[in-house]
Amino acid sequence: CEWLTKKENKHYRLPTEAEWEYACRAGTKTPYFTGTELLREYNRHQEESWIFEKVPLSVASTPPNPWGLYDMHGNVEEWCYDWYGSYQEADQTDPTGRIDGDFKVTRGGSHNTKPEYLRSANRMAMLPDDSQALIGFRVIIGDLPDTELIPEHEKELWAKNVTQQNYDWSNGPKTDEPFFEGPVRFVHIPPNSNGPLFSRHNHCPALTVCPNGDILAIWYTTNAESGRELAIAASRLRAGSPNWDPASPFWDAPDRNDHASDLLWDGQNTLYHFNGISSDATWGKLALILRTSTDNGVTWSKARLIMPEHGLRHMPVAGVFRTREGYIIQPSDAVTVSHGGTAVLISKDNGKTWYDPGEGKPTPEFKAGNTGAWIAGIHAGVVQLDDGSLLAFGRGDSINGRMPQSVSNDMGETWKYSASEFPSINGGQRLVLMRLREGPIILVSFTDSSENRKNPKWPSIDGIAVTDEAGVKRTVYGMFAALSFDQGKTWPVKKLISPGKQTHKLDGGAWTDEFIMDNTHAEPMGYLAATQAPDGVIHLISSALHYRFNLVWLNQPMPYK
Repeated sequence: CEWLTKKENKHYRLPTEAEWEYACRAGTKTPYFTGTELLREYNRHQEESWIFEKVPLSVASTPPNPWGLYDMHGNVEEWCYDWYGSYQEADQTDPTGRIDGDFKVTRGGSHNTKPEYLRSANRMAMLPDDSQALIGFRVIIGDLPDTELIPEHEKELWAKNVTQQNYDWSNGPKTDEPFFEGPVRFVHIPPNSNGPLFSRHNHCPALTVCPNGDILAIWYTTNAESGRELAIAASRLRAGSPNWDPASPFWDAPDRNDHASDLLWDGQNTLYHFNGISSDATWGKLALILRTSTDNGVTWSKARLIMPEHGLRHMPVAGVFRTREGYIIQPSDAVTVSHGGTAVLISKDNGKTWYDPGEGKPTPEFKAGNTGAWIAGIHAGVVQLDDGSLLAFGRGDSINGRMPQSVSNDMGETWKYSASEFPSINGGQRLVLMRLREGPIILVSFTDSSENRKNPKWPSIDGIAVTDEAGVKRTVYGMFAALSFDQGKTWPVKKLISPGKQTHKLDGGAWTDEFIMDNTHAEPMGYLAATQAPDGVIHLISSALHYRFNLVWLNQPMPYK
């Protein structure tokens, strides 16, 4: 527009979204200028799929609207001038949008998109740096309306009344005494919510400790996992409080599937937020963004595309960490299905630039003794060993019927595969693998696959054997922790994540639903995420529940049955 303005000495610019909708409607009040339905001649594969159907995108190949404007419904979305934000309730004349934001409005919908997103009134938005197959633009001639920009939105609950005083971690539980609390629910969304938070499905969490002692958790909230409505919600557990705040919106590219999140605290003053962002629906066409906060998560930098191509290998898995060299490693699923491996994305300059050491390499065959460019199994957890190598466990792609183990001696360029000693897991389950501050490596996983869990008779499920405080070996079922003190060679400590003998009926949310917890049974499935605070407390969340415990508790044998 700047180039064309100089060339022709006329003021070219993008339309405001109000101007765009006015021009699109051309005096009509129906969902489309064609009426209540989009007519067949405007169809350019108006349905969503994992891979775009190729269609001709020539302009002016369909009938214009009553004012002679072409391609107002479909073909490609069109950038508008406005920063995205909800409408104000009061009437406005010639509005020009919000004063700032992450997303610029797009209008009109596109090919490979359901017709309802092509309506005259529908509002989409995207990061202005994004470039992809669904978005184009048109220009108009004329000065921008001299209208005052709308202020930014009021802060959400997770950003309100947040203390900026660094926490005194000596106030935590005694490090030489066993500590366990929970589980308590951290997902609090009113029933029958249908946007911007959704009560139907809340899943795939991440969490971090904040410098002020708070715990910040985020997860996706949606009706359908592949839907355009999928957004990121957040809740804060304030230092000293027993209860999590009610959930509120955290981040959402309007009408884009924001699939999967991660959080990292650098141990000083900076929080990192990683998130996938789809071109449309599904998680097969994700780019990856990064934001940072230096005020305990109250405000965040503008989202920056660190993996800008919309495709595979850009769906973050909760478990980002720093290596001893200072690298940031973000595991990311390499596929859209329940098997096929995990990539690692690496930054050696504190998040400024990123690379994928396995990108473009042949699909590996996950068999014991084989070497490939991906971690075996999706949703993988990764840790660094003392010799600098990387150890990973993944979901699915079992080897000899066990959970696959992958080791890399070249910072993720190649991985060698073997069978671990742990049970394989599958749908609705995600493990945690991390190094504790005290030195040991902890794995939190499940004794049985979700397929086995569907049988309501617990005794028919395999479980794992543990030794209780009386020295008796017995079988337990559900979520367990294992500890390794020798760089993952052996795992002598295995313990059920359960508060003890009392029986509880709990709701694990998402795919987990209701289950019974007692001295023998723990949560049977869920997507796990964990972090350890400077006071030694391990914070573990599943799809809906929050557990707190320390290393001393993990090392203590389970109570006698």
